[in-house]
Amino acid sequence: MSLALPGAQATETNDVPTSYSPVVIKERFDAIMQRMSADKAGIMDRHMALLKQRYDLSDKPAEGQTMTRGKPIQSGVRVKLADGKSWDELVSLSPEQIRQQKLFPLGFMPLPHPNHPEGGMVFPQFHIDEVKKIENRDLTRFDLDFDLPDHFLPEFPAPIFLTTRPDLGDVSQGKLVNIRNYFELFNGILNPKQLEGLRLLVTTFPQQQFNATDDRRSEHPHPGVACLDCHANGHTNAATHLAGDVRPQKFRHRIDTPTLRGVNIQQIFGSQRALKTVEDFTEFEQRAAYFDGDIVLAAKKGVNVLERGSQVHFMGEFQALLDFPPAPKLNVEGRLDPTKASEQELRGEQIFHGKGACAGCHVPPYYTDHLMHDLKTERFYEPQEYHGVMAVGDGPIKTFPLRGIKESPPYLHDGRLLTLEDTVEFFNLVLQRKLNQQEKADLVAFLRTL
Repeated sequence: MSLALPGAQATETNDVPTSYSPVVIKERFDAIMQRMSADKAGIMDRHMALLKQRYDLSDKPAEGQTMTRGKPIQSGVRVKLADGKSWDELVSLSPEQIRQQKLFPLGFMPLPHPNHPEGGMVFPQFHIDEVKKIENRDLTRFDLDFDLPDHFLPEFPAPIFLTTRPDLGDVSQGKLVNIRNYFELFNGILNPKQLEGLRLLVTTFPQQQFNATDDRRSEHPHPGVACLDCHANGHTNAATHLAGDVRPQKFRHRIDTPTLRGVNIQQIFGSQRALKTVEDFTEFEQRAAYFDGDIVLAAKKGVNVLERGSQVHFMGEFQALLDFPPAPKLNVEGRLDPTKASEQELRGEQIFHGKGACAGCHVPPYYTDHLMHDLKTERFYEPQEYHGVMAVGDGPIKTFPLRGIKESPPYLHDGRLLTLEDTVEFFNLVLQRKLNQQEKADLVAFLRTL
């Protein structure tokens, strides 16, 4: 890889490792775009081959199960096992045996970015198309496409529920909130501070791959991205990126955009960063995450320094209004109402609090303990490098709230788990709960009620 290329990946070719990316780009932009565009098909073919090796990517909706606005929820375990193995056989083995026999499912290994050495924000095509239609702003990257099929992603545009106006239900009117319609949608519902916070959340600012410099990844000079380009409608569209907190590049983790629903009840923010307030999170995103954690390139590309006492505060105040979707089978304590739940769902709740011990971290009513936990997944496999990522473990991961979890696929911090069934199998193996097939099915049924 040429040192003329921008981005953190360029440091990988130096004899002496460095935390910094090259600032001066010696290659003309048109040459960069021509070369990287020519490489795009091969890069995506290689990455999609990895996904197909790991997962069943077919469209298999669960019968009678949808998200709020009707998008079907995908069903079944999609992670593939080694030939001749079963889940029951796998969970009977110790982590050491799985590691020695190299039986840890590939779909449970860290998921690489579509092009891990390059990294950067990548948006699903449906979001790119909608933003281009509304604002004539093109979030297409000439070097990469988004990788996961649409049927594994959250519904779009997502509904919006407000803690302050539960009587209104979904206030999105089925529209993607953006700079051109935010005032029309929310004037008379939000107070002036909140309305200004929302305006800032849908305002574009320069970002590492979308800016006006010659080391961007958009064809034309670009105004940038907005916070709600990833956290679409205050939820998520599953846009992906790389965490900026470690070097060299191959040790960085892919990150799946978490939902902003329910931030008012949370005490830490960021899937692996443990930021202490939503204001910290908001400011961090603008100053660091937008630029892959590189403060030098941020200065070059046009970092937007938000004013903490007003702008950051206003943005945080709006985010704190974003509520979970309704869960009609739960009572005010976040437990199932036995007059509304099915027998299977009630069995699943018992497993959640009993044999599965899920409630040790996911505590009702919002199903989080506000802590970070290290699952020590490296117990199950040898350190290894593939597709530009170095898999050495996942480190501490935030306990995500499980309220509304059926509407936030894919799962885990990097999106490696495509369905709730995959997620149950993952934790059953990693935490060695030894649930049987019926217990796992019951647990999934319960999770869909949250």
